[in-house]
Amino acid sequence: QGVLVESGGGLVQAGASLRLSCAASGRTFSSNPMGWFRQAPGKEREFVAAINWSGSSTNYAESVKGRFTISRDGPKNAVYLQMNSLKPEDTAVYYCAATTLITGITPLAQMYNYWGQGTQVTVSS
Repeated sequence: QGVLVESGGGLVQAGASLRLSCAASGRTFSSNPMGWFRQAPGKEREFVAAINWSGSSTNYAESVKGRFTISRDGPKNAVYLQMNSLKPEDTAVYYCAATTLITGITPLAQMYNYWGQGTQVTVSS
């Protein structure tokens, strides 16, 4: 049974950077697509970024394109989200996710069957 644990969240000022990490345990996800989602108070969970098993293909939400970078380390069974030029509207709980249901990357939350518990990111203006 795989477990995903996020870390790296915190409180920062607008314009700052943060790097989120997601460590997997219990099973390897090195052959599976992984992604990041976020949920702000009162809003639905939304897609942020996804990466394929090798790291050769990525996809981003328009709202973070050019500011966020997703990457992964297969041997460490981990995925990362580098967030630059943070804005107050990036404030949310950020979730790491993995899927064993499909081989390609997808922005659809329902296609991910492993989820972390989330890490809070707060960006002040």
